[in-house]
Amino acid sequence: MRPVGRGQSPQEGDFDPYQSARDPLRGRIGRYCSFCERRVDAGLAVEHIEPKGHPDHAHKIGTWSNFLLACANCNATKGKEPVSLDEILLPDRDNTFFAYEYAEDGTVSVKVGLSEQQAAAAQKTLVMAGLDKEGYEFLDDNGKQVVVDRVSGRQEIWSSALDARAEVAAEGLTDRRLRLVSKFAQASGGFSIWMKVFEEVPEVRAALVADHPGTAQSGCFDPATGAIITPHPNADGLAHGGKL
Repeated sequence: MRPVGRGQSPQEGDFDPYQSARDPLRGRIGRYCSFCERRVDAGLAVEHIEPKGHPDHAHKIGTWSNFLLACANCNATKGKEPVSLDEILLPDRDNTFFAYEYAEDGTVSVKVGLSEQQAAAAQKTLVMAGLDKEGYEFLDDNGKQVVVDRVSGRQEIWSSALDARAEVAAEGLTDRRLRLVSKFAQASGGFSIWMKVFEEVPEVRAALVADHPGTAQSGCFDPATGAIITPHPNADGLAHGGKL
């Protein structure tokens, strides 16, 4: 799960309607689901961290610091249930990249070695967003039912990243090839998978961090090598930040 720095609101006051925050958010943190990392060019929702449908949080419906972006599935899976910010990990205030292991078989699991509290928060977040689900169904803009297999989708991204790594190993990492790998990764989504596959190639990891909007701004990676920095510095001073 890619950590991000959303930064301060680009306007004074709340967003009304809240959907008007979508374009500024896409500019700040990219056209990706904040949870599953899918690239979503259409239908990306403004996600309320503390759900707008719960009466305790209705007053935060237009609040910039309460926004992320989410695909239809992650948004629906998270639902309207209230969240305890001290019991989950969030990419705008925790180094969520450090919390999970992405495997070639398409699975996502909580990383071994976290503290008991961190592991519990990582697992709760995994379930909250449905990252452990194999797939889901939804209706597209034309009302047609579409089935998305999360596991096979991650496997396809992994395969693409492996092909790119093999090409780098065989042909060398020129500036042009570095740019192409980064652009391919941005187009395919799955930031964490690309970072895992290229974990031994710091130049690529640094480019992935620099080129995915909001990632470098999180402060969770060394800009020269892409090495992990934890905990998230939480420069925006968000509630219950820096747990990891």
